[in-house]
Amino acid sequence: MFERPRSGECAILVHVDFPGDRDPEDLQEFSDLASSAGATPVAVITAVRPSPDPKYFVGSGKAEEIRAAVAEHQAEVVLFNHSLSPSQERNLEKLLQCRVLDRTGLILDIFAQRARSFEGKLQVELAQLQHLSTRLVRGWSHLERQKGGIGLRGPGETQLETDRRLLGARIKQLHRRLDKVQRQRAQGRRARTRAELPSASLVGYTNAGKSTLFNTLTGAGVYAADQLFATLDPTLRRLDIPDVGPVILADTVGFVKHLPHDLVAAFRATLEETRGADLLLHVVDASDPARGERIGQVNQVLHEVGAGEVPQLLVYNKLDRLDEPPRLERDAEGRPTRVWVSALSGAGLDLLREALGDLLLTLTGGALARGWLRLSAAAGRLRAELFRTGAVRQERFENGGACWLEVALPRADLERLCAREGVEVRLFPVPEGDFLAGAAQAP
Repeated sequence: MFERPRSGECAILVHVDFPGDRDPEDLQEFSDLASSAGATPVAVITAVRPSPDPKYFVGSGKAEEIRAAVAEHQAEVVLFNHSLSPSQERNLEKLLQCRVLDRTGLILDIFAQRARSFEGKLQVELAQLQHLSTRLVRGWSHLERQKGGIGLRGPGETQLETDRRLLGARIKQLHRRLDKVQRQRAQGRRARTRAELPSASLVGYTNAGKSTLFNTLTGAGVYAADQLFATLDPTLRRLDIPDVGPVILADTVGFVKHLPHDLVAAFRATLEETRGADLLLHVVDASDPARGERIGQVNQVLHEVGAGEVPQLLVYNKLDRLDEPPRLERDAEGRPTRVWVSALSGAGLDLLREALGDLLLTLTGGALARGWLRLSAAAGRLRAELFRTGAVRQERFENGGACWLEVALPRADLERLCAREGVEVRLFPVPEGDFLAGAAQAP
């Protein structure tokens, strides 16, 4: 066996067209994936086949052509824009004498580079180990057999069996840790549900501009770059929407064509932020000629994680690349369906906030109640509940101990909270009475 290099930057890209394939791979996207992983493509080799070759995937003649290209360019890694079987990957590595990665392995490598949070690293490691467990190969003949100690002179475990056992133990440990993280996330979602804060999640194809839009709306400072999978870990921020109040906005991982099933399974806990959202902001690259196909691929992944039924608002981003003005499109009933914006220049973001407010008002229960509410000193529990939901804008205290709260929250929620505490709902445009000096405050 050859010694695998510690890193591979100089890469040969291999792409095969199958005429009968209804959903072929995209060569340009594959090149972008390779660049995002840090590789430098030095040659692209294409082929046309009716079906994959069982041994080399590309056939012996094309495999020799790839070997010649590896020798000519001193390539350190060969990247295939397809999924290879373990035996095909092993046969190619023996022939080419360099590292061979298929599309799934390449995406896993990118995710490993991008993961920053504890949860993200656990998820990536789990997906990598599940992928590796099918590709264990004995690389050291001197470790082919392990001998037992005194009284155990028979052949011991093979190295392959030992590796499988260790991998299995580590995968079980990662599953336990991720289950704990999932319970913590579920607890956070329950707290937001109790606080009755509406939530929206940004979803979309990778490099559609989700993180840039998230930063522009919330000022979060999330890393954003013109590359695939620039951000991996989910981020949540509070966003104030007129006539709605505070909203929890989540930025999630981007999707890609033929996203590996191991990744979908490993990131199920993260993607549950989309399943529990009141609204999905489906961000689309308006300048992408294949945007219709991208929308379908994102919807397919959303169905896989159980978020296919969550209401969506299509946000066509990168309008600065087109000669078109920002606009908001509505259906026959007046509900927003599409909004055209530019996260980079800020054009159309006022229309996005308007659409977001209209949809959330419809989804979360009607019109917003705004005004001053007077509470007696005995209504401390209701006061605490209003503060906990983020509905209080200002507070003033009367000399007698009563307080005035400037609130903004859906009327149905206000009526329910007040009815539970036996308080009559009466809102005033301005507070009335004598107040303590300097008692006005903004939480």
